Amino acid sequence: MRFMMLMIPKGYEQAEPGTLPEAKAVEAMMKYNEELQKAGVLLALEGLHPPSMGARVSFAGDKPRVTDGPFAEAAEVLGGFWMIQVKSKEEAIQWASRCPASPNETIEVRQILEMTDFPTEVQKANEGFTEMQTRNA
Repeated sequence: MRFMMLMIPKGYEQAEPGTLPEAKAVEAMMKYNEELQKAGVLLALEGLHPPSMGARVSFAGDKPRVTDGPFAEAAEVLGGFWMIQVKSKEEAIQWASRCPASPNETIEVRQILEMTDFPTEVQKANEGFTEMQTRNA
């Protein structure tokens, strides 16, 4: 089973452009990332620039609307993510619990939808999706 562990740091929604973590925090996180890798569960990981450097595209109405960050209505934003492959939700939660996160950070654990989770008609509509993922990896 694949899971995303989504890092949600409080206050990051208002972080200035160019805000970066401190070296000590990165060092602790790298040790954790190495544990994930050595255990053979890590598939991918990335950190994200603050929302002040991003944009949102919304689709209400007749045409897309672009809003540059920061986003006034944002209560929680992502700071980064890990994708892991484990045997259960409980194992994913155990890995998330071991993260050297600070008291202002939360990790949301979400299972990734697999093609086999969908009904047959949806699987048929998604023909070619697996090949598309492989080509872009």
